[in-house]
Amino acid sequence: MIDYETYCKIKDCHERQRLTLAQTARALGLHADTVAKWAHRTQYRARQAAPRSSRLDPFKARVVRLLETHPFSAQQIYQRLREEGFDGGFTIVKDYVRKVRPARREAFLKLSFAPGECAQVDWGEFGSIGVGSTRRRLSFFVMVLCHSRLMYVEFTVSQTMEHFLAAHEHAFAAFGGCPARLMIDNLKSAVLSRAVGEAPVFNPRYLDFARHWGFAISPCNVAKGNEKGRVENGVGYIKKNFLNGAEFLDFSAVNPAAAVWLATIANVRIHGETHQRPVDLFKEEQSHLRPLNPLPYDIGSIKSQRASKQFRVAVDANHYSVPAEYASQRVTIKATPDWVCIYHQDKLIARHVRRYDRHQDYEDPDHPKALLAQRHNAREQRLLKQFLSLSRQAQVYVEGIEQRRVNPRHHLRKIVALSEIYGVEAVDRAIQDGIAFAAYSCEYIANILEMRARETPEPGALHLIRRQDLLDIEIAPPDLSLYEDHGNDH
Repeated sequence: MIDYETYCKIKDCHERQRLTLAQTARALGLHADTVAKWAHRTQYRARQAAPRSSRLDPFKARVVRLLETHPFSAQQIYQRLREEGFDGGFTIVKDYVRKVRPARREAFLKLSFAPGECAQVDWGEFGSIGVGSTRRRLSFFVMVLCHSRLMYVEFTVSQTMEHFLAAHEHAFAAFGGCPARLMIDNLKSAVLSRAVGEAPVFNPRYLDFARHWGFAISPCNVAKGNEKGRVENGVGYIKKNFLNGAEFLDFSAVNPAAAVWLATIANVRIHGETHQRPVDLFKEEQSHLRPLNPLPYDIGSIKSQRASKQFRVAVDANHYSVPAEYASQRVTIKATPDWVCIYHQDKLIARHVRRYDRHQDYEDPDHPKALLAQRHNAREQRLLKQFLSLSRQAQVYVEGIEQRRVNPRHHLRKIVALSEIYGVEAVDRAIQDGIAFAAYSCEYIANILEMRARETPEPGALHLIRRQDLLDIEIAPPDLSLYEDHGNDH
């Protein structure tokens, strides 16, 4: 069986070029019998294959009726046909159902937006990144203006409410205004619950934020992410064009690089849908954005927590100090993307730069001072108590030392230590001597104690009980030269 194109070539060679059947067969590479058969036919007719019978033939009308009454699946129809006597396989039923009822392809309307009317918002994720000594999930917030396709992106290591709201504000500041409404997926940060056929239940915090900035919230329908296709495409574009193959050693380098990418690539490219640069269309759209609210919105997340005995509070797996006097007391923590503020009964008692490392301890050097001073005073009181127990005149000696010495504590500590060596009575006597001579120092007390420790009793009279002992006494001869000198004088 030849095709129509080959039939036309045979007719051309034989009728127009006046070739013989043998010459035509050699020119086209065909058998002479095939050329002879088709050269004499006045019209091309393809061979009609005889229809093959199928086990499903008696049941085809039944399949059609079932599909008209209800959108049964092929498996359900196969089960019903088996009950009615069909003994064929499931594949033949499935193929016929697909032929009778072709697969439906969902169609989407092309959405158009006026300048300043709407922006679309979404989160994206891309692996992890180093933050200090740990690694954290890398997330990025994307906002795309629907008319101009101008994009804003901000990378974070957290998707908490304070980061979500802060990224909104940063996007509004970058655009120089706020769109009339935001299209958003059913994120818990924005929509608490969404059931088919029911009105969405918005997150009260996000609803209050929307009122502050003056935009309406347009959540997508359930499982209808295509409704915010502009930002979905933006998330994919960021992954393919900016993040693919990028190597960042630390999180601190990501956002500066993203800002350069937005300014030099993303927002100045020829957009595939509009065939214009987003920055050029944005010049038209910017004037239609709502002006920014001059009053700031408090985006901080607030929670109550009891400070530990080590006067610490925990935020995002890190510990931050509070003044020592607030140990074990309940405090209020307000966390923003940049700061951790700690309050006690509406009084700000501590403020720390927020860190995104994990399992680290951050202490303000001023916070333990009160505790250190309290312990120092306790040691001073113990030392003074020990010194006063040495003598009834100890208080007078303390006053004398305080008036004459720069570091009286040093002298008191030394004197207390001397009492352990020489005894309390010896130190008492030395203190009394020091008061008598107005000598106030630990060195004077130490000298007195040492000298008195060296004192020996005066020798007593020599008693001899035997006469023989007198012969053993050696007496030096007297020096008579003194008298001779006096005699010469006269």
